[in-house]
Amino acid sequence: MATRTPGSAARNSKPGPAKQASTAKPAAKKAVAKKPTAAKPAAKRAPAKRTAAKPAARVAASPPPRPILFRAVRAVWLGMAHSIGAVFRGFGDGARNLHPDHRKDGMALLLLALSLVTAVGTWFSPQGWLGEAATDVVSGLFGRLDVLMPLLLAVLAVRLMRHPGVPEANGRVAIGLSALIVGVLGLVHIGCGAPGMSSGATRIRLAGGILGWAVSTPMMAAAGPPLAVPLLLLLAFFGLLVVTATPVNRIPERLRLFGERLGIVESPYAEYDQEYGHEYSTEPPEDADPDALPFTVGNEDAPEDEVAARRRRRRKKADEAEQAAADDAFTPDPYATRDIAAGVAAELGSALAHGVPASPAVAGIMHQVQDRTAPPEEPAVPAARTADRVDLSKHGADPVRMEQLQLPGGGAYQLPPPDLLEHGAPAKARSALNDEVVAQLSGVFAEFKVDARVTGFTRGPTVTRYEVELGPAVKVERITALAKNIAYAVASPDVRIISPIPGKSAVGVEIPNRDREMVNLGDLLRSRSAVEDPHPMVVGMGKDVEGQTVTANLAKMPHILVAGATGAGKSSCINCLITSVLVRATPDEVKMVLVDPKRVELTAYEGIPHLITPIITNPKKAAEALQWVVREMDQRYDDLAAFGFRHVDDFNAAIRAGKVTPPLGSERELKPYPYLLVIVDELADLMMVAPRDVEDSVVRITQLARAAGIHLVLATQRPSVDVVTGLIKANVPSRLAFATSAMADSRVILDQPGAEKLIGKGDALFLPMGAGKPVRMQGAFVTEAEIAKVVQHCKDQLAATYRDDVMVGGGSKKEIDEEIGDDLELLIQAVELVVSTQFGSTSMLQRKLRVGFAKAGRLMDLMESRDIVGPSEGSKARDVLVKPDELDAVLLTIRG
Repeated sequence: MATRTPGSAARNSKPGPAKQASTAKPAAKKAVAKKPTAAKPAAKRAPAKRTAAKPAARVAASPPPRPILFRAVRAVWLGMAHSIGAVFRGFGDGARNLHPDHRKDGMALLLLALSLVTAVGTWFSPQGWLGEAATDVVSGLFGRLDVLMPLLLAVLAVRLMRHPGVPEANGRVAIGLSALIVGVLGLVHIGCGAPGMSSGATRIRLAGGILGWAVSTPMMAAAGPPLAVPLLLLLAFFGLLVVTATPVNRIPERLRLFGERLGIVESPYAEYDQEYGHEYSTEPPEDADPDALPFTVGNEDAPEDEVAARRRRRRKKADEAEQAAADDAFTPDPYATRDIAAGVAAELGSALAHGVPASPAVAGIMHQVQDRTAPPEEPAVPAARTADRVDLSKHGADPVRMEQLQLPGGGAYQLPPPDLLEHGAPAKARSALNDEVVAQLSGVFAEFKVDARVTGFTRGPTVTRYEVELGPAVKVERITALAKNIAYAVASPDVRIISPIPGKSAVGVEIPNRDREMVNLGDLLRSRSAVEDPHPMVVGMGKDVEGQTVTANLAKMPHILVAGATGAGKSSCINCLITSVLVRATPDEVKMVLVDPKRVELTAYEGIPHLITPIITNPKKAAEALQWVVREMDQRYDDLAAFGFRHVDDFNAAIRAGKVTPPLGSERELKPYPYLLVIVDELADLMMVAPRDVEDSVVRITQLARAAGIHLVLATQRPSVDVVTGLIKANVPSRLAFATSAMADSRVILDQPGAEKLIGKGDALFLPMGAGKPVRMQGAFVTEAEIAKVVQHCKDQLAATYRDDVMVGGGSKKEIDEEIGDDLELLIQAVELVVSTQFGSTSMLQRKLRVGFAKAGRLMDLMESRDIVGPSEGSKARDVLVKPDELDAVLLTIRG
């Protein structure tokens, strides 16, 4: 058997030179591997063949040189092509970076442009090549229905612009419209005689067009004309159901609800929906599918038991309303005209927002609403937004505020109208992102084989609490151990697990919303909880994770500590507290002392009539102001003890009723004491300048001032143990913690962790006095423009009148020995230490006051010169010459 060599293979197959060169190497290797004697000469000849083939391959591969002109034109063309391509690629990359809503707006505008072009061509006469081409295409495709296409394109464009963030609904509408149009065109084509292609383009255009011909012809060929018509009807009906998101089993209910919306059918729960708001309303939320009818609330797959549950809640609310009406002997007429209710709402919104009962005019109108046959007592005129007392004894025992301040001109002080505070957007009860998180949580439980399921959620402005119910024999620790896995699944590091939810047998998983909502202070002060409480110290705090309004009475706290990291929302909270007091209280009801060491936070409130002293910016003067508050508290307690009252509210009520008179021969005029609200915006600055004096004053106020009507708000962005000392924490029972940087800061504020997991920008944990667990809430926000409007209204009503005895910003300068110099505070601390311990040691001063030997020796010499300690006796401690009961007099002497 002859061995095949590369040369023989090349001769038999006769390949080209390039192929011969490529196949020579493998053949040569194979011949060498076999090792027979006859193959050796062939193997030796193989290199010669390869060397002969290589020049042939190179000659065939290299093309002949082209003219220089050709190469120049080619280079210019390729350069232009690359440049133009780079420009268009840049536009494409920029378009990909556009927001999806902008891209959808572009598509909507394109549809609107096509609608205009086709409308001109089909309704009038086409102009230009674009109009003629569009008219031919539309008329050829849709036949007789071409006149409706511009309207359909316009509707689609408007829908895409109004709801760009609902891609699922947009796709559903597109599919449903396609089925509907195809079915209708097929029916039109059959109704016009079903012309074929042989009849000509004009006949097809006057029938159902190409689409009608394409759908009807195969159907008639397969099933015949009698059966093709019902099949096309079913197709069109299916398209209509898809467009309206209506399942077949819900058609009667949808028709009834559609009739209610048109006013043809009367809803048996309309009055209760109007009374109880969004929870029992049939209107869908903002982010729901706008084409779905109201009762589905954007969820066409809602089970029947959910519908029944909604109806049961409706009936329960209706029964409760009827029972309450029967108890109050008041039966509202649900068919009263809306114009009367609207006329009353304007005044009630402003009057009740301040805790003031309605005027007699409004009471007469409300009586007319109760009995439509009774004539109105007097015309419904807009009432003045004043805080005058109103005698409504014949209309019921409504709570009456204290007498308001009378202006020098004889008028009454008018509270700021609620219109000065803006209305916020309506809260969302559900969004598509919540459904995604529910699916992600369910996926985590399935992956780790935990028998648990998400049974519901409550959406708040900042976070949503998802309720997780455990299966039988499943430990709660199985859920808490998955905290990091849940955070990974929902792509959020700020996941907080509540086990269990207070009052429920479920575990709560709090996850921040990616679509956060703003909480406006105006909405809180207009809420039902704020309106029903007429107390002037009620302030708006925020909304909890269930979307419920959180208000607080500063008089019942009675003192609060507000702390958090920089930028977490502390300053916004202080602004909301002050603005709430300005909106709800007159200057004779509440007086304020504002301490602002940072000098820029509270300057907007300068000059308001509620201040008893200018805004304090000097920390040393702030310490003096706190000492004045202590003296004011002592004076109020003296009056309470002298007249036999335990609280300043009882004392004020007795003065207004004329039950308390000054002693005989006294020239004093008794007046009600206003609430005194002291707000310190940065406690750390005060504690650095005068820690001993500030702590003593704060502790004294917080221990005793509750019954005297004096309340303290302490705020700091440095919640450390040297600022918020143990004595301050023990006497400030209410806490409000914003986001902190460490768990240690959270423990300082709340005595428990949790604040380090907050997400900032107003997210807070509120722990009022007596509460077992803190309430998570989104703090309220008030803009600078709103603050300026409220402050200007108050300043226009009354000018600020400051008290002279506060000794802030003026007063006689203390006479301090020049020998003491700047060591006054340190000397006072040394005297207190030595006299209280009755031990005069220089080394003790070094340890206790953390000063050097030279400073301690100087302090000891100063005390010796003032006969507080005796002379030095070597290494022995000095004798203390002052007794502890003489300490106050010695300190007064040192202070000058």
